[in-house]
Amino acid sequence: MFKVQTVMRTAAVVSMIAVLGLAAGCSKPADGAKAAAPAASTASAPAASQGTVSKLGDLSAFQGIAVDVAALVQKSDLAGAKTRIKDLELAWDSAEAGLKPRAAGDWHVLDKAIDNALEALRAGSPKQADCKATLDELLKTFNAMQGK
Repeated sequence: MFKVQTVMRTAAVVSMIAVLGLAAGCSKPADGAKAAAPAASTASAPAASQGTVSKLGDLSAFQGIAVDVAALVQKSDLAGAKTRIKDLELAWDSAEAGLKPRAAGDWHVLDKAIDNALEALRAGSPKQADCKATLDELLKTFNAMQGK
């Protein structure tokens, strides 16, 4: 009986350490979002160099991925666009804890635009026109958030 309690207690301690480690890892999600999106397009570089930052902070890494996805849709590479937008989804989701408290309303607007683009690309039979329209709207939303 003593061994079972020891094992259970050890498992509980290890679990708590893991949970606290994950929680501590979320303290700087914007850095993690940039690391998750290293292949961001250089097309977003002008926005970053102009120093235009939204209430949510620097969105250039996310916008760069959206620009990449839009370029793939423009080339009719919907499969590639679907793969690339997954990078945006992962980066955005990992940064949520750091971004959302800064400006929840703006975060929800941008999140909805990202969700619409994801939905269009993940449709059973995605249509280029629908994908292009949702990505255009997403890019407009990024620009609006950054005062462009």
